[in-house]
Order: sequence, then C-alpha cells, then structure tokens
Amino acid sequence: MEIQLIEGQYSNNEAMELLTQLIHVKIKFHENKISGQCTEEDIKSRERRIKQLQKDLYEVRNFITAKGKSISLRSTIEIQ
Repeated sequence: MEIQLIEGQYSNNEAMELLTQLIHVKIKFHENKISGQCTEEDIKSRERRIKQLQKDLYEVRNFITAKGKSISLRSTIEIQ
C-alpha cells in the first residue's frame, strides 16, 4: 500500500514550512520515545537520528535558499 503524502509545486517559503514541520514531527516522535525504559543503545540510536534530521533540515534550507522561486516536492509512504 502507498500513500501519496506530498506532490506539487511550492514556493520556497511553502516548501520550507512544509519540510520543517514534517522533520520537526519526526524529531518529536524520537524525543517522545526516549524514556527511562529505553536501553542506552536505543537512546543513542534515537539521538543519532535526531541529529541527522537536524542536519538534513539545515541542508535543505541551504538548498531551497539557493534554488529558484518554486520547488517541486514529491513524497510517498510505502507500507509493507
């Protein structure tokens, strides 16, 4: 099964807003999963993922800033 999450042309500001919100939701998901019941390995794994997402957001901001007036975004979630 697939869910077409995003598809279309967006202004730079709209694309940045959409991507920022999506990445922040994923970061919040990992932050909420870190608890006293998690193993140290699981916590470190989630912290690495959070840092990677933050890095990705920084890089996408730079990319969108350097890009033209509109951005094409397409995202599909594949459920298996």
